Amino acid sequence: MSSSIKDTAYKILIAPRLTEKASGVGGSTKGIVFEVNPRANKIEIKKAVEEVFDVKVGSVRTLTCVGGKKKRKGSELLSRKGSWKKAYVTLKEGSSLDIIEGL
Repeated sequence: MSSSIKDTAYKILIAPRLTEKASGVGGSTKGIVFEVNPRANKIEIKKAVEEVFDVKVGSVRTLTCVGGKKKRKGSELLSRKGSWKKAYVTLKEGSSLDIIEGL
């Protein structure tokens, strides 16, 4: 595998979201939630997860409108944190990720 494919995969997958709510996705250890690049589509996300973690992906569902929270600085200045995109990745039967094994 060339380094350019691996670099592209790491640009698509930003970070896993390991929360209580996300751990209930897809049963016990069959699903995981990732924060992904907002411009990535489902096919790119699937290929990136398969390349980085060496697993077989069953399905990918995305949520594009995770809006940033409003923050107040001082009495009048109101700012907003950046929006982000998340992907629910469900693994095929027989595949598992080491990230969620110990949870």
